[in-house]
Amino acid sequence: MVLLTTSHRVAPGVLSWPAWEALHAADRVLCADPHHPQLPYLREAGVEVTHEAPDARDLVEDCAGGRTVVVLPSGEGDQRLTDGLARLAGSGRVAMPELELLPGSYDLPGARLLDLVQVMDRIRRECPWTSRKTHRGLAKYAIEEAYELVEAIEDGDRDELREELGDVLLQVVFHARIAEEGRPEDGAEPFSIDDVAATLVAKLVHRHPHVFGDAKAETPEDVHEHWLRTKAVEKQRASVTDGVPLGQPGLALAAKLAGRVRAGGLDVALPAGEGIGYELLALAARAEAEGVDPETALRAAARTYRDAIRTAEGVPAED
Repeated sequence: MVLLTTSHRVAPGVLSWPAWEALHAADRVLCADPHHPQLPYLREAGVEVTHEAPDARDLVEDCAGGRTVVVLPSGEGDQRLTDGLARLAGSGRVAMPELELLPGSYDLPGARLLDLVQVMDRIRRECPWTSRKTHRGLAKYAIEEAYELVEAIEDGDRDELREELGDVLLQVVFHARIAEEGRPEDGAEPFSIDDVAATLVAKLVHRHPHVFGDAKAETPEDVHEHWLRTKAVEKQRASVTDGVPLGQPGLALAAKLAGRVRAGGLDVALPAGEGIGYELLALAARAEAEGVDPETALRAAARTYRDAIRTAEGVPAED
C-alpha cells in the first residue's frame, strides 16, 4: 500500500521518478478527489485512476495476495483513511500490508512564500480594510515594523525575531500586490512581487562577482570594495550624498553622510557651529570612523538608562 503525497506548491505533473515507477507498477491507483490537479497528467502518462474513497478495511483487502494499491490523497490529506488504517494496525487482528508513504514532490526552500503571495492576493481582493490601502497609507507601517524588528534583535528573542521578520516581509508583499494593480495614483507601470524578486536577484548577482563571477575577494574589505565599485557604476550618481534618505534618524543620517565622505575619499571638514546639533554631528562622524554605529550605541545606552529609571521607581526590569 502506497500513500503518494504531493505538494500543491510544485507544478502538477512534476513528480519524482520513484513516484512514477510506483504509479505505473501499481495494480490499482485510487483517488477520492475527481478534481485532483495531478489527474490530467496521470492520464497523459497512461496511468488509470479509479475515483474512489476506500474504507481502510477494503483497502487492506485490495492489497491481499501481494497486490499494490497507490492512494493519491487530496491536498488536505485523508484523515478518515489514515485513522482507520492506524486502528486496524493497532488491533493486532488484521494482517496489514506493507505501508509506504511516498512523497511524489517536495517543497523547495522558499516554497511557503507562494502561500504568502496567494493569501495576500485573496486578502487584497476580499478584505474591506486591505483592499483600500495605498502605498502612502502603508508607509508608516513599514517604519514601525522595521523598528520592532530592531527591538527583537536587540532583545535576542528568537520567537519575536521570527514574527517581526514576517511583519516586515508582509510590508514587501503588500506593497508589491498594490503595485501589481497599476493604479493611476501610482503614476507608473504595474509590477509584481516576481518583478521585485527578479530585480533583487539581478542586483545581488551583479554585486557579488566574487561569488557568481571570476572576481576574487579574500576578506570582508574586498567584498565591500566590490560592492561599492559595482554600486557606483550602477547608480552613476552626481554626488556621494545621492541616495541617502534624509528622513532617517539624525544620528544614522550623520553617520551615513560621514561614511559616504570617507568612502569617496573627499576632504570635507565638519561644519562649525554652536549648539548640541553640531556636537552630535561630530560624535556621529567620530563613531562612524571608529566602526561604531552611533544609532545602535545610543539605543543601547538608552535601554540601560531605561532600566536604571525602572530600578529607581521600584518597577521590575522588563524581560
